Amino acid sequence: VPPYADPQALAADLDIVHRSLLANGSAELAHGRLRRIRRAVSVFGFHLAPIDLRQNSEVHERVVAELLEVAQPGTRYGRLTEEQRISLLVAELASARPLHSPHYTYSEETASELAIFRMAREAHRRYGPASVPNAIISKTDGVSDLLELAVLLKEAGLLDPRSDTLAVNVIPLFETIADLQASGPVMDRLLSLPTWKRLLPSRDRTQEVMLGYSDSNKDGGFLTSGWELYKAEIALVEVSRRHDVRLRLFHGRGGSVGRGGGPSYQAILAQPGGAVQGQIRLTEQGEVIGAKYGNPDVGRRNLEVLVAATLEATLLSGDEPAPRPDFLEAMDDLSDAAFRAYRALVYETDGFETYFRESTIVDEIAQLNIGSRPAARKKTFAIEDLRAIPWVFSWSQCRLMLPGWFGFGAAVDAFVGRHGAAGLDRLRAMHREWPFFATLLSNMDMVLAKSDIAIASRYAGLVRDVQLRDAIFPRIRAEHEATVAALLKITGQCELLDANPLLKRSIRNRFPYLDPLNHVQVELLRRHREGADDERIRRGIHLSINGIAAGLRNSG
Repeated sequence: VPPYADPQALAADLDIVHRSLLANGSAELAHGRLRRIRRAVSVFGFHLAPIDLRQNSEVHERVVAELLEVAQPGTRYGRLTEEQRISLLVAELASARPLHSPHYTYSEETASELAIFRMAREAHRRYGPASVPNAIISKTDGVSDLLELAVLLKEAGLLDPRSDTLAVNVIPLFETIADLQASGPVMDRLLSLPTWKRLLPSRDRTQEVMLGYSDSNKDGGFLTSGWELYKAEIALVEVSRRHDVRLRLFHGRGGSVGRGGGPSYQAILAQPGGAVQGQIRLTEQGEVIGAKYGNPDVGRRNLEVLVAATLEATLLSGDEPAPRPDFLEAMDDLSDAAFRAYRALVYETDGFETYFRESTIVDEIAQLNIGSRPAARKKTFAIEDLRAIPWVFSWSQCRLMLPGWFGFGAAVDAFVGRHGAAGLDRLRAMHREWPFFATLLSNMDMVLAKSDIAIASRYAGLVRDVQLRDAIFPRIRAEHEATVAALLKITGQCELLDANPLLKRSIRNRFPYLDPLNHVQVELLRRHREGADDERIRRGIHLSINGIAAGLRNSG
């Protein structure tokens, strides 16, 4: 008997057995082990778990440039304008001619990338298309980024220009503030291309777009990141409707609030109208996976919450993506002020990179056997090159949680300063009536409750340059006080987390055991940096990092 060609063939035979058992009075057998097998085939197929491909757009650009230069010397793809690139790539996608030559030795990078796509094609052949369903482009900032990936998929046989079929979803990832602002125009231009229109029916006329929470936060701060993500969703919803395309948003959230974390139910309901069209994708990372899905019953409950929120957001959110115009205007004002405050501290303050490295454990976590990638993209001290995960995780460890709140206090003070009592009333109305703003403040409330300026001051004491320390930490402390005050004024709370008594009680009971770990960590860091070469000190630092992360829960 030949093997099954695909999971669908196996499922069809199992369905025949199921119907036969029901027809002959053996429903108990049909609803027992057979039902579990049918469910397993439906969920896992022959591949067990799907794998997404993901690569930086700059890598795709270099690979395509080399392929084109070998096939047609003098192309100089890297020097072309965006429109010239689009024209060239569209013409290439219309041709069944391969670019790759077996008679040329390509660079190691190009050979490696092509091998990955060929392996994806082999996985499709052996295990079915569900084995590798998606290809994600990090740092997308133009239409050519998507077309470059499409050309590489064509080279591997995952895109067939003769039948206009695409075997994987091509997913742009918009990460920085500028990229989020450009996401609407980029997708509008892409969906206007006849080449792309012909490919979409093979993907059920669905275009997936991934939104990056981590890098946008590191780029522009908590408030601006959240607001630009929201506006990008509004723009993408409008573009998809204009082109009659089903939009599926993929939220690249992390565990911490600084990376888009927080209660999933509220986050889904806070999406603009039309952003949740019966489906949503989101990432679960770090310790959140263990907390939410380590126990089968808890995991089932969390999946039920996600399904309920998706149904509710789809059915009840309405068709209008944007809220009241005066709310939009207020958020623009707040975001502009918060962005300036955040950038002034993080990117425009001399010596801030040094302050960050010496007042946090960013260098020490690089030695931990956690995470899949190095702490920085390049071998520099620049904040721009630091990956978002160690950026947020380090601020959590020193109990400042800076990526989850900095700039909000300055923004509210400036807004109320211009509009007076009427401005504060408008912010309170936004908190009452707008789920997005309410969720944003709720997440910030949690982050501020987990921060501790007194403990953070001990970490600041690790900065060797006293002048640098005195120039930066008081600014952070003042903004922290202003943010707490602004949050309480808007929400009407007397203390942080008054609206969440269960979490407030949990923190009150948990932190007396957590706070000593921070003090131990500071002392161990001091000894380690003063040259104490003792394995017990290094091990103690690593244990304290793990302990603090476990106590804070959503820290990375």
